[in-house]
Amino acid sequence: MKAQNLFNFRFVNTRLGFMFFLVILFWLKSVCAYFFNFDLNIESNFQYFFLLINPIAMTIFLLGIALYIKPPLASYITMGIIYCLLTILLFSNVSYYREFSDFLTIATILGSKSVSAGLGEAAVNLFRPYDLFFFVDLIVIPLLFFTKKISMDQRSFRLRVSFAISAIACMLFGANLSFAEVARPELLKRMFSNDYIVKYMGVSFFTVYDGYRFFKTDQVRSEASPKDLVKVKDYVKEHYTGYDPNLFGIVRGRNVITIHLESFEQFLINYKLKDQQGEEHEVTPFLNKIFASKETFSFDNFFHQVSQGKTSDAENLLENSLFGLESGSLFTQYGGENTFQAAPNILQQHSGYTSAVFHGNGGGFWNRNETYKQLGYDYFFHDKYFKINEKNSFQYGLHDKELFKQSIKYLEHLQQPFYVKYITVSNHFPYGEFHGKDDGFPFADTKDKTINGYFATAHYLDTAVKEFFAYLKASGLYDHTAIVIYGDHYGISNKRNPDLAELLGKDPETWNDYDNVMLQRVPFMIHMPNANIPGRIEESPAESLDYINHSFGGEVDVLPTLLHLLGIDNQRYLQLGQDLLSPKKDQIVAFRNKNFVASDYTVLGSKIYNTQTGELLENPTEETLSIIEQLKQKVNQQITMSDLLTTKDLLRFYGKNESGLSPINPEKYNYQKELERLKKIEKQKKQNSTSLYSKNNKRSTVKLYKTKSYQNYQDEDESEFLP
Repeated sequence: MKAQNLFNFRFVNTRLGFMFFLVILFWLKSVCAYFFNFDLNIESNFQYFFLLINPIAMTIFLLGIALYIKPPLASYITMGIIYCLLTILLFSNVSYYREFSDFLTIATILGSKSVSAGLGEAAVNLFRPYDLFFFVDLIVIPLLFFTKKISMDQRSFRLRVSFAISAIACMLFGANLSFAEVARPELLKRMFSNDYIVKYMGVSFFTVYDGYRFFKTDQVRSEASPKDLVKVKDYVKEHYTGYDPNLFGIVRGRNVITIHLESFEQFLINYKLKDQQGEEHEVTPFLNKIFASKETFSFDNFFHQVSQGKTSDAENLLENSLFGLESGSLFTQYGGENTFQAAPNILQQHSGYTSAVFHGNGGGFWNRNETYKQLGYDYFFHDKYFKINEKNSFQYGLHDKELFKQSIKYLEHLQQPFYVKYITVSNHFPYGEFHGKDDGFPFADTKDKTINGYFATAHYLDTAVKEFFAYLKASGLYDHTAIVIYGDHYGISNKRNPDLAELLGKDPETWNDYDNVMLQRVPFMIHMPNANIPGRIEESPAESLDYINHSFGGEVDVLPTLLHLLGIDNQRYLQLGQDLLSPKKDQIVAFRNKNFVASDYTVLGSKIYNTQTGELLENPTEETLSIIEQLKQKVNQQITMSDLLTTKDLLRFYGKNESGLSPINPEKYNYQKELERLKKIEKQKKQNSTSLYSKNNKRSTVKLYKTKSYQNYQDEDESEFLP
């Protein structure tokens, strides 16, 4: 009787009341999906608030479309269809997420066979009994109409009321979006992760917004033709600088390990922080030794060139020798669909390399789980492959020592030679909070908390890299590996730099744009144990010699440099950088906003500085202006060529006859059950297996990895950890 009275409630039996009844039901489904099916890494009560409100506006707006239809039956049917589609979309994402730890994109729905795997196999094999919750109302509601528990409102519906409902939905959506932008600035521009869009705006909005981006991108791509590629090929050919023949191939066939130093700036190298007692503490003692080693190519005028894509831009620059986008992240906007000539694919097809990424954050962050397929990465070990808890992680993922340590059980099973990338996260804003005084390293003493902790987390990262090197030596990998170490982008933002000035011996009052851009320098080093590097004197201690390369370069130049050291000539690939070790290298670094640093001049907007002295040239000569104009043309041309390649996906027109690369089929990549796949390959290869595990007589090297606290390093012989 009570149930009957409930469904005879007058408001539910009106057209508007029934619509809001469906809104409430879909809100319940969405909230259950958020909390019981998706792993959205909720970090605050504010984010819980977003999860509770974000389904409302979009659901009201979409169901409200049916209110514009005058015939009652047609209006109710339309409302029901929209509601069913919303439910199907939500559950499809639930099923897909269980299998792939990400949300369905329009590109996936329209063009990938993995949809059938995600929605078919996952829905059947991973179906949970409680999933019936998503569909039971689709059966119950028609029965309620059939049994007259709910009746259809036959009255006409006023158009102005329909407009009012749409207006209310838009206002609610605007408020939701405004709050989301406050909580996560540039949420829609940078598109950090699909998880973030869903967390702040909801599944329905994510699908609509992703559809908008997809069709906008597809429109630009559809207008492109092979003719557009001609000017890019001409540019690359004209700017090819060749290589130093004395260095070409000196690490041919070696494993390559790239260590991505999160938010790590060049000034940290050899920096000593004074504590309140005046005692000096070396921030990065281990990296300092690597940087100065005779077995390392190190560069001290190397600049990051990222834009809004931050870390993902750095990855793109290093592995594709292409710039990111003017706005947003290339990985999120184009990564899942574009054609690339990336490092892992080149090394695999040219020299049979196995490739893998280790990253202790979610696979969907920066759309990596789709982009890495297009880059040709064989394996991607993300957060689902590691044991993560509150003590060994923070909001950006697993701490660095744990990342390196827990990765060994996978690394040792990779077939050699391999190309491996480690993406560290501990030196990420907010700095210094995860370990504090327990690490033993002092905080700086400024009025800015962010700056104060920056040195402590940088030191933690240094010790993490030190431990990893020790493992490489102990396991035998060290002597057969080239190790690339680089800082991805700035750690301290321009607005905070004046507070950093005194620690760098600068005057905060005279700090200017030139000082800001000089802090965009990040470390870049290629460490090559036992490599026969011409000009490096074996019997002289590394500390007494200057092995640092002072030429100007940026992240776009890394791939050509690395390929040449590995004995692969890059001139058949469309790469916009130049070999940093080539005598013909242009001494200019372009930034995404078309500012630049060159060996003689630095141009920031309308300001021209002397690069060597930092002097502002207020009245430059005609000769200087002529040189500046030529440099501007070079910078503009390089950025333009990059945009042509990426926004129009021109590399799809650059065939195997020209590049030597067979097209990548992303559907062949599936970052699931990676360890099982690796072990299966070892069994198939038997005595021909080249994995470290096989070479070590099928004995694990996991126990060779040693991790220690800061205090345990005191008074210890550093030789155990040094190359």
